[in-house]
Amino acid sequence: MDIADIRTKINQLDDELLRIFNERAALALEIGAVKKKLNRPIYDPKREKLIFERMKENNPGPLDDAAIVRLFERVIDESRSLERSRSKGE
Repeated sequence: MDIADIRTKINQLDDELLRIFNERAALALEIGAVKKKLNRPIYDPKREKLIFERMKENNPGPLDDAAIVRLFERVIDESRSLERSRSKGE
């Protein structure tokens, strides 16, 4: 594979990540709506810890566990922000 082929594959993966991020965000909004009805907080540190632990257990590399946690921290933070903004807008 040459660099153009590798970049094409990266672009395809980026497109898939974009779809997955948005699908995950939509599900986070659904959870946010349920939490609002149940008067539960958006931030759930226990749930986040479970996510990080599960991702580290399933991480085949080459990214190390710390990198995986940082990536998921960002994804979760964006989901929380989205939940909060939608919750205020309703």
